[in-house]
Amino acid sequence: MTDHRIALIPGDGIGTEVLPAARQVLDAVGRRHGFGLSYTSYDDWSCERYLREGAMMPEDGLDRLRDQDAILLGAVGHPKVPDHVSLWGLLIPIRRGFRQYVNLRPVRVFEGVESPVRGARPGAVDLVVVRENVEGEYSRAGGRLHSGSPEELALQTAVFTRAGVTRVVDYAFGLAARRGGRLTSATKSNGIVHTMPFWDELVAERSAAFPTVGWDREHVDALAAKFVLHPERFDVVVASNLFGDILSDLAAAVAGSIGIAPAANLNPEREFPSMFEPVHGSAPDIAGRGVANPLGAIWSAAMMLDHLGRPEAARDVTGAIAAVLARTDVRTPDLGGTATTAEFTDRLLRFL
Repeated sequence: MTDHRIALIPGDGIGTEVLPAARQVLDAVGRRHGFGLSYTSYDDWSCERYLREGAMMPEDGLDRLRDQDAILLGAVGHPKVPDHVSLWGLLIPIRRGFRQYVNLRPVRVFEGVESPVRGARPGAVDLVVVRENVEGEYSRAGGRLHSGSPEELALQTAVFTRAGVTRVVDYAFGLAARRGGRLTSATKSNGIVHTMPFWDELVAERSAAFPTVGWDREHVDALAAKFVLHPERFDVVVASNLFGDILSDLAAAVAGSIGIAPAANLNPEREFPSMFEPVHGSAPDIAGRGVANPLGAIWSAAMMLDHLGRPEAARDVTGAIAAVLARTDVRTPDLGGTATTAEFTDRLLRFL
């Protein structure tokens, strides 16, 4: 019996290596908890397809995904394809077409993983970055003029709407209310004089609806420094598209490896499927060697289970991640070990 329909998009590079590992874990925990998953794999939606046919996915790609319960993505990117082409050809159209306006990135220092930051201890650093995911600085508004001339210019316009900011801020406040009751808003209103004061005003306005949540705002440059100096201070951080992107990668590095970091692209209203992906990218320098860290994809799969209403199964997966790191010395090279992707996955499966 199939309970959940999952679209698999392996993509490029190590995405094709870590997604099978995540699927193994999903199948194992599904058997344990008595639910079934069916998969539809879109193996050729990738940069290889772009190089062959001029498109990352078919024109009706979103229609093919629309009836799925969730999407699990591997990675996107290839040295022969400019990043803006690959991302705007696959990842961003899915995020925007399916109104996945919350990008959720949890960050945690696990026992057994040494942080490069002194004082970032297991159990102390456990935060979530809530990133606005469909507008902000990553808009398509703008253009280039007078190409190749001395007067050439490029104009990029950030787009912040009341509806867009309010909905992601409400999500972040609600998450903070369910967690530690603390929210930090990333801003730069001392230098960006229109969009960031607007952002600040809306955060302050929406805070009234969440009286149990204490909140403050930090300029993003100072916040980046505090992520390194005092990461244990933070619980939920809400940020615009660009700021959230940078802060969440920085926080993942503080946790020990970007190879661990998961992400969820959520449509909270569930009108469309949400998408889950590791943060690490396609890593062409190690692709094909079988040594990629599968934890980012596996943790992303756990986030997907939670979104699908399987919180117990999700906790089992994150518990197995914590156990294999705390109780064994099995590590992929990014964590200082020699284990292959398959060896690490096999050891994690034993804890399930």
